[in-house]
Amino acid sequence: MTATVAPATPAAAPARKLGLKESHALLTQDLGWTPSYQPPEAVYPLTAFEGIRIHDWSGWEDPFRLTMDAYWKYQGEKERKLYAIIDAFQQNNGQFNVSDARYIQALKLFVNGVIGLEYTAHRGFAMIGRELPGTGARIAAQMQSIDELRHAQTQIHALSHYNRFFTGMAEFPHQFDRTWYLSIPKSFFEDAISAGPFEFIVAISFSFEYVLTNLVFMPWMSGAAYNGDLSTVSFGFSAQSDEARHMTLGIEVIKFLLEQDPANVPIVQGWIDKWFWRGYRLLTLVAAMMDYMLPKRVMSWHEAWEIYFEQNGGALFRDLARYGIRMPAHWEVTVEEKAHASHQLWSTFYQYRHAAGFPVWLPSAEEMDWLSAKYPDSFDRLYRPRYEHWARLAAEGRPFVNGTLPQLCQVCQWPMLFTEPGDPTQICHREEKYLGETFHCCSDGCRDIFRREPEKYVHAHLPVHQIYQGTQFHPDSDPGAPDFNPHVAALRYMGIEPGVDGGDFDTHADARHWAEWTGRPASLHGPAA
Repeated sequence: MTATVAPATPAAAPARKLGLKESHALLTQDLGWTPSYQPPEAVYPLTAFEGIRIHDWSGWEDPFRLTMDAYWKYQGEKERKLYAIIDAFQQNNGQFNVSDARYIQALKLFVNGVIGLEYTAHRGFAMIGRELPGTGARIAAQMQSIDELRHAQTQIHALSHYNRFFTGMAEFPHQFDRTWYLSIPKSFFEDAISAGPFEFIVAISFSFEYVLTNLVFMPWMSGAAYNGDLSTVSFGFSAQSDEARHMTLGIEVIKFLLEQDPANVPIVQGWIDKWFWRGYRLLTLVAAMMDYMLPKRVMSWHEAWEIYFEQNGGALFRDLARYGIRMPAHWEVTVEEKAHASHQLWSTFYQYRHAAGFPVWLPSAEEMDWLSAKYPDSFDRLYRPRYEHWARLAAEGRPFVNGTLPQLCQVCQWPMLFTEPGDPTQICHREEKYLGETFHCCSDGCRDIFRREPEKYVHAHLPVHQIYQGTQFHPDSDPGAPDFNPHVAALRYMGIEPGVDGGDFDTHADARHWAEWTGRPASLHGPAA
């Protein structure tokens, strides 16, 4: 009997792997649809009231064309590397290998100020991911929302190692909403998140991420590396790879809006003017951290501003000139202030060190020599005499302390610490009337912002005003008690214990513990660079 052999079945052709462009098109364009039982303006109600005109959302291009499967793969690889470094840092007691306990005080500013901003940015991009009609724009916003949440989580984890060794590192969720100087970063993002979707994305993706964020993630993270903090460097560089996409989104946003309709140009220019100035004022914190809080310095704020704004930013705006966009308003003031801003802020922190939440110190002779070399036209003339006078008062047992609450700017919420353009010996103070009430601003830039939207800024929550109004106290406080001290009560509300969380560095618990743990006294006399 002969066996019958069935004819061979042809092998199925292997499925063709989609290219990156095809995969991204399926993720974006093919996930969009035209609503049928509701008009588009009802589905996307926030896209019309700002005056922006979009004629063709298909013109939105994402140069990275990142799909979700690729996104999770890349982020997973970064997470494994990041946490391996953080774990090694912890297991080897890396906190004792940093340059000095003074460096940790800069981390307190970072953990209290930046983490809250990352989380607020996550919320903001999640919101506009719902509000933008373009599918590609929605996908990009949602991915950035996930990025920002990841940044907040990795920063919390990396810095949590220091909580057991240094004071003031674990209270950031409480202090972000209450501490006086943290109202500056908090108000920045709350201003942005309460704007429309197009203004938010110009404010954060372009003005902050593209124009200004390099000043945080480049010189500052290099400073962390130079001072032996591999944990902070790891999350900084891990985040920086995301920032590359965010900056690309920022420039794509601007060009897309400008190419869609000529009527968009003056609106976008107004937002650039506003958010450049607001971001610049916020970065004054970074200026003080770079010039005064790094025991080993990489570069001065003066040098960083020249490289990352004047050169890089100047080239950017020359490129945008063909769309009708000019340099941001008051940019020339920032060029003048780069010689003064960090010194003026550090002088303010020193005066209010009892209320700072971290110890503050006067620069040593070696550090003043470094500052003199970096700021030859301003430091010896204006700031060295001030520090030397305060040092003499401290040596005589009469350290200078400012016991009066400062006037705050209605817009950026900094104390009135900045000086007049052209005259660094005079405090800059601008007043504006609205509905019969007087409001105060620290600069022409902040006053211009107030004038554009006074109805928004009259509602600003200013910590000093709240203290005087009696709302910045715990419910168990008794202002009528004979021994009631409003300053102490307000600091307790903020989560700051006077004499413990702030004050002079050489008497602070961090300096004492540092000497006990390492056998090295926390010193103000090490080399500045």
